[in-house]
Amino acid sequence: MKKVVKFGGSSLASAEQFQKVGAIIHADEDRKFVVPSAPGKRFDEDTKVTDMLYACYALAEKDHDFTKEINRIEERYQQIIDGLELDLDLSSEFDRIIDNFKKKAGSDYAASRGEYLNGIIMANYLGYEFIDPAEALRFNEAGIFDAELTNKLLIKRLEGVERAVIPGFYGAMGDGRVKTFSRGGSDITGSIVAKAIQADVYENWTDVSGFLIADPRIIKDPKGIDIITYGELRELSYMGAGVLHEDAIFPVRKEGIPINIRNTNKPEDEGTWIVGNTCQKAKYTITGIAGKKGFASINIEKDMMNAEVGFGRKVLQVFEDYNISFEHMPSGIDTLSVMVHQSEFVDKEQKILSGINRAVNPDHVDIQSDLALIAVVGRCMKSQRGTAGRIFAALSHASVNVRMIDQGSSEQNIIIGVVNEDFETAIKAIYDIFVETRI
Repeated sequence: MKKVVKFGGSSLASAEQFQKVGAIIHADEDRKFVVPSAPGKRFDEDTKVTDMLYACYALAEKDHDFTKEINRIEERYQQIIDGLELDLDLSSEFDRIIDNFKKKAGSDYAASRGEYLNGIIMANYLGYEFIDPAEALRFNEAGIFDAELTNKLLIKRLEGVERAVIPGFYGAMGDGRVKTFSRGGSDITGSIVAKAIQADVYENWTDVSGFLIADPRIIKDPKGIDIITYGELRELSYMGAGVLHEDAIFPVRKEGIPINIRNTNKPEDEGTWIVGNTCQKAKYTITGIAGKKGFASINIEKDMMNAEVGFGRKVLQVFEDYNISFEHMPSGIDTLSVMVHQSEFVDKEQKILSGINRAVNPDHVDIQSDLALIAVVGRCMKSQRGTAGRIFAALSHASVNVRMIDQGSSEQNIIIGVVNEDFETAIKAIYDIFVETRI
């Protein structure tokens, strides 16, 4: 078997954490390709190395002295090297970084050095080959990731390589300029490597034992999720569930490579398995609950709307013209609602309302603000009668007024709109009826 193992910033924040990671890797001969993040926080008040690099480069861009800041970063890495008792000197690497900062190499280059340097340390610690992702991960001239070219280059670069460390988070454009993914992009790198080597498993090690059914900041000690499908995960990740970068799914999904979310500090835990499909039933009717606050609903009414061909297209064209994407669009015979992020909409609302009036001449347009959306997700929901009824009964019992309902065609998610103030209450009510009381 071949496994790709990615370790997050908290897993590599110190020499002690590096030693835990080393023990995990050596415990399984199949863990042959390692994708490290930059060092994260060692304690709550600490600063992530990536943030330190951003701040350091901001000074360099303004031609300010950044000696103190770069020395602090070098000290962080030296503490790890000393703690691991490695014979490794990164001074030449830092000289090169300082020179490139002065030459204004770019903020992407600056941020990527966190993973790059941690990768050098990890390769030295494990005795693995070090591979700079700038050699094989490609972005096009517009800065968009080129999955097809990357896969070809990476397959060729890894040919004959038995064990390697490949830093996460970045690649390069055709001219050699470093380009990063969005924050959390090391998850994506791990997935890309897993696809290239046709791994049997992609293990993503972090500081939690997999996904939880609900946000632990809202639900005390929520139950964990043993197994979740890619589709379910996409729904939950989009609605705010963290742990894994949502774009990390795509490279492995087509290849049928499962992802296993594991806890570096509790390696004995099985964690959560993310798979394409499964015949295994979830413990509960629902797989997870996630949500976000800060939405607005633009409610449009017009008699005989359903008979007017192109009505929906004309409405959405107005939002597109002002570069506003919509989240959901529930409708009735004579009504249509468009859910958008309130922060994006508020500064353009009057222009959009005028545009809607010109485009479709509605009888009435109403706006509801300060709304929250909650996604109740589960592959078992479509085979269980009365799931929606149980959700709304729980919300009614908790005195939560439902402002919007939308269900996907896959029948594995139900989206509920409530006012922001009812967000936490609603999640607690839904969790209680499906997980705690299981009525």
